[in-house]
Amino acid sequence: MVYLTRKERFNAAHKLWVEDWNDEKNREIFGKCANKNWHGHNYSLFITVKGKPDPITGFIIDAKKLSQLIREVITDKLDHSNLNLDVDFIPKKMQPTTENLVVLIWNELKPHITDCELHCVQLHETETIYASYYGEE
Repeated sequence: MVYLTRKERFNAAHKLWVEDWNDEKNREIFGKCANKNWHGHNYSLFITVKGKPDPITGFIIDAKKLSQLIREVITDKLDHSNLNLDVDFIPKKMQPTTENLVVLIWNELKPHITDCELHCVQLHETETIYASYYGEE
């Protein structure tokens, strides 16, 4: 089995906030992420697929086609958006955390990966915080 990873980038704003909590509790739990005026990140998205290389091309999937697919299905929707308000596949009541986003991205992308198998979605929110999802419940 061979694993191929494609990296894409997008920029987006979000706010972590629970409407049922007061300002103090939101700031206590979410810190700067509870900024009422939102805040943004320069995200790095890593999509890893797995499979056996084609005996003629040597590809699991053409990396350019994988990039195009990721852009069309995922990053074009996320880039320069407000994750709380603008993205159709993010439920309005769900916190747009890195942990939730990797699951949502997996669910959006998986039906479009047909020539190989989706192995991992990894999303870096900052240089020191990232989440990975392997399709496990």
